[in-house]
Amino acid sequence: MSFKKIYDAEFKANTIQLILKNKMSVIAASRDLGVGKSTLQKWLKDHKSSNSTSQDFMIAAPGQSAVLSQDMRQLKRENEILRQERDILKKALCIFSQAPKEGFPL
Repeated sequence: MSFKKIYDAEFKANTIQLILKNKMSVIAASRDLGVGKSTLQKWLKDHKSSNSTSQDFMIAAPGQSAVLSQDMRQLKRENEILRQERDILKKALCIFSQAPKEGFPL
């Protein structure tokens, strides 16, 4: 019975940094870190395709990861509030755009 290991974004970023900046081979990193070679190759491929702009692979200075995660939580909270407001406005638009029923003067 096998299970899938889940690695956090900080571990992925540190591993990518180790491979790219120290010019370490994927095989050596795989052996040293205990992560599969194909997993490391996928992380590198994703990193290169995203041009390092993705939050998942962002390499931050020590101490900044807490600030970034706090900012991310705040932005997600604001995004959820905006979605709720949008949904309310859509429902109101549907209600007010219906033709008035007989017997209900406006």
